[in-house]
Order: sequence, then structure tokens, then C-alpha cells
Amino acid sequence: MRYYIGLASTFHDPALAIVAPDGEVLFAEAAERYLQYKRAPNCEPDLAPRMAALIRRYVPEGAEVVVATSWGEEFSAFLDGSARSGAFDLAALAALSPELNRSFVPERSERALVASLHLQQRRAGLGTLLGLDRAGGGRCFGGIRRYGHHLTHAAYACGSSPFGDAACLVVDGMGETGAAALFAYEDGRLGELKRYRGRGSVGFFFGLVTDLAGFDQAAGEEWKIMGLAPYGRRDPELAGLLGRLYRVEGSRLSFADEGTIRAVAAELLRRRPPEASTEGWADLARCGQDAFEEMMAAYLAEARALSGSENLVLAGGCALNSSFNGKIAGQHGFARLHVPSAPADDGNAIGAAWLALRQDEPGWRPAPGPMTPYLGSPVSTEPLERMTAWEPRLRRLGPEGVVQAAAEILAEGKLVGWVQGRAEFGPRALGNRSILADPRPADAKEVLNAKVKYREAFRPFAPSILAEHGPDWFEGYQDSPYMERTLVWREDVRDRVPAVVHADGTGRLQSVTAERNPLYAALIRAFAERTGVPILLNTSFNVMGKPILHTAEDAILMFYTTGLDAIAVEDWLLTKEAR
Repeated sequence: MRYYIGLASTFHDPALAIVAPDGEVLFAEAAERYLQYKRAPNCEPDLAPRMAALIRRYVPEGAEVVVATSWGEEFSAFLDGSARSGAFDLAALAALSPELNRSFVPERSERALVASLHLQQRRAGLGTLLGLDRAGGGRCFGGIRRYGHHLTHAAYACGSSPFGDAACLVVDGMGETGAAALFAYEDGRLGELKRYRGRGSVGFFFGLVTDLAGFDQAAGEEWKIMGLAPYGRRDPELAGLLGRLYRVEGSRLSFADEGTIRAVAAELLRRRPPEASTEGWADLARCGQDAFEEMMAAYLAEARALSGSENLVLAGGCALNSSFNGKIAGQHGFARLHVPSAPADDGNAIGAAWLALRQDEPGWRPAPGPMTPYLGSPVSTEPLERMTAWEPRLRRLGPEGVVQAAAEILAEGKLVGWVQGRAEFGPRALGNRSILADPRPADAKEVLNAKVKYREAFRPFAPSILAEHGPDWFEGYQDSPYMERTLVWREDVRDRVPAVVHADGTGRLQSVTAERNPLYAALIRAFAERTGVPILLNTSFNVMGKPILHTAEDAILMFYTTGLDAIAVEDWLLTKEAR
């Protein structure tokens, strides 16, 4: 009996997945949740202190455990050779130029990141090995397997999709030979159609725009560009400068040389307004988003031409650009789009494990998706049980009681932290680790930012909507189970939910159904019964700069130290006011 532990082993967003012999994903979670360290840079995905408990919980005694990682064998060997040659020694790194290179990142920084990537490959599986020893029970180590980075992206994204056939486009910052790849998916099998080679990178281009606009790509702040872009104007001079960094000829995308990149970046820095460091540079954000969409459109044209499929699966870090995702279906030759809940490197943990299973069982294929995103850790209510001795505002209401009580609080315009079941796999809260609010008050966004989130005013909040009501509220409605795309609100409903209507009239929606999340759907329905609005404002249960919470203690701490009016943890309700 063989189980598979998949590891996303890049220098950022490490994650692990545990997969059963039949391919069921038993557990999947990013390391940042357990560590409460945003993006967990250079941390092991299989942290030794927790692996024994996970193995005991999900892997039966006597089973064999195979470890699978998200960077290929040949590339890992290349990294080993580079390390032996001294390329990753500190002195060698210090001798490199700090100037931008053809990848749109400083040469020294990029080499240091590759050195970190090498270290991740060398220690991958050590935590699992220690965990097996500590777990006991006759479980044995079945070795480690390594799979290509973009292949693991594609395996997870396609395997979690509802499609029998699709074009799969992977676009991120870097891979083994380039920053993008195209696959054909048919009957559960992946075939490589094109591997884009070279150091030019759409992902790193967008990261450079992020930095130049006053944010930090290393902290994963590319999302701020999407939020800020609608507030900017299409400045022809800025667009012209960015246009020097790439060229689109038909469906062929090419990138500038490093001299041009350095010159353009220097000119943009010279033009950057002083307030960009605190407020961001809206005009550059707008032009950067436009350039990103032009480059992605070139990739999509080639994907359609080479694959022949009307179904598109999008993966890699660039698939988190929800502003562009909402414009794909029905355009660019694709009728349907799937983006998984964790399209960036964390999702590769599942992809690697599935590839290892497929290697052992060639006839295996994943069940048709979209798959549930609720694959992470549950929370223990034991801390709340202890609090009953001294907290009179804490009550246990049962599932139906907590739904009705939370809906009533939300309808009063108050803020509720909502913690239910297992955590979402991926960067977005989808109704199990969420802060919720009434979307009707025009100032709800400002109140939430002031009392809890403490983030920039230009960043939008997302609407969770009962899926059956989607066409009544959005133009060209598309099912969006993971908040993976933005759509345009119908003109006549925008003033009913102003808190979740962005400056350009869009919303990054989550389509909610009772099948996908029964309790969250029941809560939205209870809110709709009180207000006539089948929508809640949904944002992740964290404060700016911190990961989404991991434990009940995290929720309790945020309750007492922020302006939350209530938290619902499973069927427990804690309120600031006695009710």
C-alpha cells in the first residue's frame, strides 16, 4: 500500500500534499499557515516537527511513503553541479552585478534565489523521513522522485479541472528552461506542446512593475497592481516605455535585452512620483496591467492554435491575475476556463504527488473537478471550551444556531470572523477562514480597513454570491468557485452592494453552492432572507502582512485586538456585546 507526499519545493510558497493510493488528496497546505510566516521563504514544506502527526493521521500503519517534488531530476543535477563549481558560494554571489538582467530581476538576486532553490532540493524529504521515524507503525520510506516544475503545475491544474481535454498554459516567474510552457491535456494525460525557453519572463516583468510602482514583489504584492490599476490612466509615455521591454508579433512574444531593460527601469524610476512609496503609482499600475494582458493574449493565441481545444486550463503564478482571467472565456478562442484554487507554486505539491501515482499506475486519472479547496488543517475548539469558565459572551449554538446568529449580526452591519471546517488550499479565503461583512453600506470597505485589515484603501474586497443568483448580478456570468476571476457587475445592481464594487465596476467573485460549502451557503442564504441580497463581502481572516490564520487561538487573538464584532468558530460564537 503506497501513499504519496508531494512537496512544492521552490524558495517561496512551500507546501505539502498527502495523496492516497486511489489519488484522493487527503491533505494539502502551504507551510506559511503552520508557521504564520507570509510566503515562508526558504522554509521546508515538510517541517519535521509536524510531519509525524500528519503521517499518523493520514497514512495507515505499514504503508510505504513516496516523496515527490516539483523540480526535475535533470535540473536538480544541474544545480548540484553548479554548487560544486562554487557558483553559489557567497563570494561568487557577491561578485555578481546588482543591476537588472534579461529576466527583469537583479542578476545577483536571481542567482541567490537559484542558490536557495538548490538548497530546497537537497533537503526535500528530510522532514518526511524524520516524521516517519517518529510516527512509527511500520511505515517505510519509498524514495524520492523529482518532476519538472511546469509539468507539476499542469498536472495539478488539469487534474483538478472539469475538462476531459484542454490546452494548459503555465506562466510564472521561472522554470527549468524558461518561464512558460504549453501542454495538451487529453484523457487524463499530459503532452508537452511547447516549452518557452530563455530568461524573459512575464511573471518577473509584472514583478518589476510591482517594484517600480512602489510595492514589493518579494512580499507577493503583485495583487496590489491589479487593485490599483483601475484608478490609473493609460499614459501613452509610460505605456511606450513598458512597450520597449517586449515585442508581440502575431502570437510570438519576445523580450528586450538587458541594456534596454536597465534603461527603461532607470527612466521609470526618474519619473516615479514621490507619493508612490506610500500610495502606489496608479498610472504605472494601469499601463503594467495592460502590458501583462497583451503578453498573455499572445500566449493564448498560440495555445489555441497549437492545441485545438476550446477549453483552457491556466496555471503558474500569473494565473492569479484575476483581472485578466475574467476576460478569457468567450475570447481568445476559448469558450471555457479553469484556474485551480492554488495555481501558484503551492499547488505543485498536489501535482508532484499525482505524477508519482501516475508513474506507478499508468491507467489512473483524477476524478473530474472542480475539486474541493478545503484540504487544509481543521481547528480545535478546545481553547473556546476552556474560555467558557470566564467569558460570558461565548456561546455554543449548534450549526443552525451559529448560522442564524451570524447572519443577524452581519445584517446589522457588523463584522464577523468565520472559521469553519478545514482550511482552504490556496491564497484566498473561500468561506472557511473568512472575515465577513454586509456589502450594502457604502462605507463598509473603509470600516473594515480601519477596524481590522489595515490595508490600502484602493484594494477591493470580494463578493461571495450564491451561484444561482450570479446571472442576476453579473454581466456574462461565469462560475467562479475559487475567486479566480473578476466579472463586471450589472449596472442596475451596483448601488445595492457598493462595498464590493471596484472602481472599474468589477468584482472578484466566489460562486457559492450548498454542494461545495453547505454551511457557508446556508449563511449567505440566511443573510439574504433578512436583506434580500444573496451576497456577502468576504476577505481573508488575517491582518495585512500576515498569513490567513491557522488555529482557534489566532482567531481569538484577532477578535480581542481588532475591531471584529464577533467570531464564529465551528458552532461557537463569541461577541463583543452580550446578546
